[in-house]
Amino acid sequence: MSRRKSNAEPSPRAAVLPQLGEVFRAHGYEGASLSLITAATGLGKGSLYHLFPGGKPQMAKQVLAEIDGWFEREVFVPLREGDGKAGIAQMFEATDAYFRSGRRVCLVGVFALGAARDEFAEAVHGYFERWRAALAAALRRAGHARGEAAELSEDILAGIQGALVLARAADDHAIFSRALKRLAKRVALK
Repeated sequence: MSRRKSNAEPSPRAAVLPQLGEVFRAHGYEGASLSLITAATGLGKGSLYHLFPGGKPQMAKQVLAEIDGWFEREVFVPLREGDGKAGIAQMFEATDAYFRSGRRVCLVGVFALGAARDEFAEAVHGYFERWRAALAAALRRAGHARGEAAELSEDILAGIQGALVLARAADDHAIFSRALKRLAKRVALK
């Protein structure tokens, strides 16, 4: 569920980022060939290189930046600001929506596990570190002790990522929804 709506048309580059993301999500960075990318976007090589003169690395960086921006708006800011419990509830709701209740793998995780991970290490590390820190801050505001909040934030992120992998491996998307519910119960204050 998006908190902000915009009536502005996306730039041509921004308009193809969702298709690029899905190619990387399905095939990984290494497997995302130019032919797969052109088929998914409907753009020829010349048009792609006009939009992304840096080629596939620039495409991947732009896709990661787009994902990062979405999580910043929909997850990290609510976790960092205001009521901790409300921010945590928003995080679970937005996470479920973004990952389509376990039907969509974590593209940042795909990059983290792929052979090109070093090329994107800064973006990947920043995404997970900001999520962990924002969640720990919200947990502290919700009444958890500092050490407990730090451990719990790591457990929750590991639980979310693990549930995505398990749901995909088992071809049972309900695993993700059940895991989110258990994780949300775990953070409820005594």
